[in-house]
This record gives sequence, structure tokens and C-alpha cells, in this order.
Amino acid sequence: MMTMRAMGIADDTGALAPCDVPKPTKVNSEVLVRVVAAGVNPIDSKTRAGRGLTPAITSWPAVLGFDFSGVVVESPYEAHPLKPGTEVFGMTAFPRSCGSYAEYVSVSTLSVARKPRSLSHLEAAAVPLAALTAWGMVVDIAKAHEGQRVLIHAGSGGVGHFAVQFAAYFGAHVIATGSTRNVGWLPELGAAQVIDHTQARFEDEAGTVDVVIDLVGNVHDDTGTRSLSVLRPGGLLINAPTGSWPTVLDDAIEAGVRATTYKVAPDGQALNVICRLLDSGDIHVNVDRVFELVDAAAAHTLLDEGHTRGKIVLRVTDE
Repeated sequence: MMTMRAMGIADDTGALAPCDVPKPTKVNSEVLVRVVAAGVNPIDSKTRAGRGLTPAITSWPAVLGFDFSGVVVESPYEAHPLKPGTEVFGMTAFPRSCGSYAEYVSVSTLSVARKPRSLSHLEAAAVPLAALTAWGMVVDIAKAHEGQRVLIHAGSGGVGHFAVQFAAYFGAHVIATGSTRNVGWLPELGAAQVIDHTQARFEDEAGTVDVVIDLVGNVHDDTGTRSLSVLRPGGLLINAPTGSWPTVLDDAIEAGVRATTYKVAPDGQALNVICRLLDSGDIHVNVDRVFELVDAAAAHTLLDEGHTRGKIVLRVTDE
């Protein structure tokens, strides 16, 4: 059996360590991809801590990671458009399969798209999960449009910095919360109003809004519950972080507004649209830090501090 280098959770203690695991075998309509870079997401560190997707892990070591950018090594069949050598980016099906903190992944062709020409692999690996989450919340559910007032919490984070850009691109009036460090950056992304959450209460500054993109929940300062007070009657709150607000649906009903949680799915077609927006310069991705694969634990530590501007990425192999 051929093996590959990876970073995996060694056991249920959450220890993250280098490991050799079986190299994935391409089946049916999958592509085998040599991973150049992998994105780091909050769900990764939550899973390491015994939350998140831990209940679905069936064996150790468990190789984390959703986002990847790399090069196709094997195609589903000879005439497939994603031929060997094609640069692609996308999402794995972790924990149903090996994650992207590894030298290779085998994924459905429906989960990938051609890498944006304007981005390096390190930049492209920062896109899929965060951008698809933002697209699903802002475009598919909120249906961002001109005249709509949208409040986006944690607007400078991985998902947030895409959400701000998508909402502004489709004409919404964007109000974004962030830390002092990012007050000057958020308007560059398209925010019409920025609220420094360390200096002011957003409910005193935002006015009435149609939609809240909730990327915090109630894990800090009851941000989620407080958000209900700024929504118009019948307004919509969309909550993404796993386990961040268990009572969100009941609380919304009591407040006279609508609410839903959101779970991202790999979507190559949506990634193709996002790719065009990236290559045209209509949206941008910000990579805050790059770590080597063996330093994945340090990347998680930085992410958990909650001050990341955009995304953190792991360099897995050479471009």
C-alpha cells in the first residue's frame, strides 16, 4: 500500500502530529489531486478540540482539512476536461474521506473547479469553504440586492471578508463589525458602515437591518441574541458557526423574526462563478499567514485567537 505524508489528529486527545497514511485511490468520477496548499478553518480546530465533526470520525489518525488547491494527477477518464496537469481548487468530503492536510486528495469532480488564473495555489486554497459559505448565506439565502441593509458580524474573518464583498457586489448596504485593527480595511471590501466592536455596541450604531449574517453566535458577548434587536419585523438572521447558538430558532420566533442555520456544501459550479469574480478583480481573497504543513498546530493556535484578517493557509507541497 502506498502512503503519503499528512498531519492528523493522533487520537481523541486532539494531538495534531505528522503521520503517514494510505494514499487515496481515485474511484468512479473522482479526480486525484496533488495538494499544493490547504486552507485552515475554524471547524478544523473545533474538531481537534472534540467538538465540530468529531462524532463522525471513525478511525485515527484523522487527517483534517476541507480546502485545497493543487494539480490533477488522475482524471475520471481520458476525455475528461480536468486532465492530468490541470490546476484545480475545491473542498474535500472530510470526515467521510481524508482531509486536505495531506499530499493527495481524491474528490468528486462536482467538488472542484479550475483554479483562478490570477491566484497562486496558496491564495486559491484560502477560497473554497469560506467563499462558498459566504455565497450560500449572502446570495442563495439572503438574496443580497440593492436597497437591502445587511449587518455582517466578524466582517474581516475568513467567511466575513467574502460576505462583505458579495453583499456589496450585489448592491446591498453593508454594515460590518470588526476589531480596531480592521476598521480601516473593511471599507476597502465594500462596507458602507463599520462598527468597532471593541469601542461601541453594534445595536446602538447599526439602525434597523433586513438581514444579519451571523458569524459569531452567542459564544462571545451574546452577539447572536443582541442581533435580533436590530432586525426589522420579519427580518432574517443566518447563523453559520457550528454549535454557536443552539436556541437560535426559538429565540428568533420569540423576537418576531426569521432565522436559519447554514452548512456549506462542496459546489464546483458556484466555485466557477467565484473564480470569475476573482479573476475579474471584483472580489479579492486575503491570506493573513502561511504556515508549513508540519506547523498546522501553530496555525490553529493563531486562528483560535480570533484576530485573523482573511484566511490562514498551509503549504503542503511545492508548486
